[in-house]
Amino acid sequence: MEFETENHNEVLIVRLLEPRLDAALSVRFKEAMREVADESTEEIVLDLANVTFMDSSGLGAVVAVMKHMGRERVFKIASLTPAVDKVFKLTRMDSVFQILESAQDAIEGGLQEAG
Repeated sequence: MEFETENHNEVLIVRLLEPRLDAALSVRFKEAMREVADESTEEIVLDLANVTFMDSSGLGAVVAVMKHMGRERVFKIASLTPAVDKVFKLTRMDSVFQILESAQDAIEGGLQEAG
């Protein structure tokens, strides 16, 4: 499971570097993201720009991460590819998550709030 993180003020970008988020990776994804969330007090933005396929297990793992973070912490999704965007819309998860066009939007939003 490959991902990279970038800190920008109060925003932590987690960029998934895998092309698929499916049953084969969902457990490792949840574990890795929970570790990241437990070590961070920042807003977390999950950048899915590299993910071209997501199944229900992958979506369930993303939901589990959101639940793990709780209501008091901010968790956003960014950079959905067309296929992944379709999964979020078909399952109506696009109304549950705050979805950004890009991770850069979160960084710029954080800078505007700080300024």
